[in-house]
Amino acid sequence: MASGAVPSSFTGLKSRDGQGLGFAKGSGLVRVLDLNRIKFRRTKVVPVIRNSTNPGSEQTVQLEPASDGSPLLVPRQKYCESIHKTIRRKTRTVMVGNVALGSEHPIRVQTMTTTDTKDVAATVEQVMRISDQGADIVRITVQGKKEADACFEIKNSLVQKNYNIPLVADIHFAPPIALRVAECFDKIRVNPGNFADRRAQFETLEYTEDDYHKELEHIEQVFTPLVEKCKKYGRAMRIGTNHGSLSDRIMSYYGDSPRGMVESAFEYARICRKLDFHNFVFSMKASNPVIMVQAYRLLVAEMNVLGWDYPLHLGVTEAGEGEDGRMKSAIGIGTLLMDGLGDTIRVSLTEAPEEEIDPCRRLANLGMSASKLQKGVVPFEEKHRRYFDFQRRSGQLPLQKEGEEVDYRGVLHRDGSVLMSVSLDQLKTPELLYKSLAAKLIVGMPFKDLATVDSILLRELPPLDDKDSRLALKRLIDISMGVITPLSEQLTKPLPNALVLVNLKELSTGAYKLLPEDTRLVVSVRGDEPVEELEILKSIDATMILHDLPYSEEKTSRVHSARRLFEYLDENSLNFPVIHHIQFPDKTHRDDFVIGAGTNAGGLLVDGLGDGILLEARDQDFEFVRNTSFNLLQGCRMRNTKTEYVSCPSCGRTLFDLQEISAEIRERTSHLPGVSIAIMGCIVNGPGEMADADFGYVGGAPGKIDLYVGKTVVKRAIAMEQATDALIELIKEHGRWVDPPTEE
Repeated sequence: MASGAVPSSFTGLKSRDGQGLGFAKGSGLVRVLDLNRIKFRRTKVVPVIRNSTNPGSEQTVQLEPASDGSPLLVPRQKYCESIHKTIRRKTRTVMVGNVALGSEHPIRVQTMTTTDTKDVAATVEQVMRISDQGADIVRITVQGKKEADACFEIKNSLVQKNYNIPLVADIHFAPPIALRVAECFDKIRVNPGNFADRRAQFETLEYTEDDYHKELEHIEQVFTPLVEKCKKYGRAMRIGTNHGSLSDRIMSYYGDSPRGMVESAFEYARICRKLDFHNFVFSMKASNPVIMVQAYRLLVAEMNVLGWDYPLHLGVTEAGEGEDGRMKSAIGIGTLLMDGLGDTIRVSLTEAPEEEIDPCRRLANLGMSASKLQKGVVPFEEKHRRYFDFQRRSGQLPLQKEGEEVDYRGVLHRDGSVLMSVSLDQLKTPELLYKSLAAKLIVGMPFKDLATVDSILLRELPPLDDKDSRLALKRLIDISMGVITPLSEQLTKPLPNALVLVNLKELSTGAYKLLPEDTRLVVSVRGDEPVEELEILKSIDATMILHDLPYSEEKTSRVHSARRLFEYLDENSLNFPVIHHIQFPDKTHRDDFVIGAGTNAGGLLVDGLGDGILLEARDQDFEFVRNTSFNLLQGCRMRNTKTEYVSCPSCGRTLFDLQEISAEIRERTSHLPGVSIAIMGCIVNGPGEMADADFGYVGGAPGKIDLYVGKTVVKRAIAMEQATDALIELIKEHGRWVDPPTEE
């Protein structure tokens, strides 16, 4: 029998025919045991709930399965203030030392030290560097009594040096240590997955209702002293759930899921509220941006139902390093910022902590700007986007038509397409162009490979008498690479078998009819046009649509205009593939390029909206733009073209040099698309945190490494000097190794 879960404040559940639904109460949720009547997404369950902030009031809340046939019931109540523009979610103010968090204040940026906490001088120096870079808050790992004692010295030393930046203690498995450090630090981060529960063994456990409630009583007994101490000293708290470190109890009851993440945090929040403590924030971190976004949305939807207004700390955990880490963070954090969610953020990079502050600030500024301007589009009704579960809207890939001279089926890729803008100058050196498009060369002729660009945009065609450039284009077309060119160019300098770019005006005036009847069309659409202008799409056969909103638009939101476009297409059963086309202005900083792409395109792809990307930046290195494009698709769990790395950002628990080891492992394994490798500094960020990884490299003791396959340790205490070789042997043993390609 299917089952789902809804908050226990829901009373009087009724099905559409008025019959009561069977339920069993447990852990503050009602598990709905009869979903036979709840088969379709638009089916409603309408219970009456009591709002916890006003016990005497009642309101009607509509629930629905997260997707067709899903056992997860979610509130139909909004997860954000507006679906058509960025309005910041209203929250209470939470004080972290002298820094105020919440919707009435700027989005705060923070990071975490990587020094050994017992090394007071080194930790103080690092905190000062972080503060000098502009961080608002800094977190320090506190794993034992010696570290807790050092925290008093760290705090005193910083105060003496006139550094009053709030300090946060990061606590795992150590309630007594949390009590100790609450006397000197401004905020305590607790992980609900391991604060009172034992370390997860990834066992499926069976609980009676009594057993489950006894576990909750144990949590309350362990957690209450810390809450009371935080109240006494005026401290803040972060209830920080991590996808990879849920307890066996939660995973057995709710699964390794966003649902389990939310309930794990709510168990602790209910204790705080019972004790009249409200100076806390939530976080729902995951290394997978898609899971992270879903978890925060579900958290906010349920908080809205309950009348809770606690701020949010946003982050993608174990994001990695370089552009990869920035991209994953932008996809997850940026998506939520565009919905007005988030009050403090951290970009977790496998780099020095002070290096996190600049990209973090850029993301925060992007979110603040969007909410200040309330960037959006005119109101529209949204019926088709999936808020809480991922289901990709796949546009119809090109089909071959009778009589066509070339194969158009390769101009888009089923797992997500990468398009690139190419200049006339690049055509003058064809072999260099082929290589820059990541095509394989065999005797000077191009062939498509796993990570070859699918189509190119050529804004200007070479003259008719430029035979070399036209031959280069023909060779690309012959390998099923699309060549897209504007209507005016194709009419004056026609290129056989090119795809022609037209806008809605050129469609409505009929200018495109000057082309041969079988010409393939690519339509550029802003997304904010009046519906009357979009109607022309019903009468044409487009190979793809480019969603292209000029970067100069200050108040119109790219994310919201695209959602409006997808809503129109779905409502009218138009299954054209849609490519997110972003043209960045000259002199765009590299981090702004990555963050802008991750937020504006990734924020749609994590909802399954879109079939690919076309990023343009005339003054950026071509290879950088191409790699960023593929990184974006992989970060959104679409097209996998290289090894996936899950690497923690390092902290005082780390047992080896993460940056050095990560670089070493990447150098030797980066040619393994489809393989995911987790690089974790210690067991706290061990098997659970690398939930998505195939293989794991985890610090087990100083100088010793444990190797994992999935969540299972298979080799222990390997000397670090031999650990990378042992990892490669493990990959080979499981049939996942291929030799790196040889350079021509």
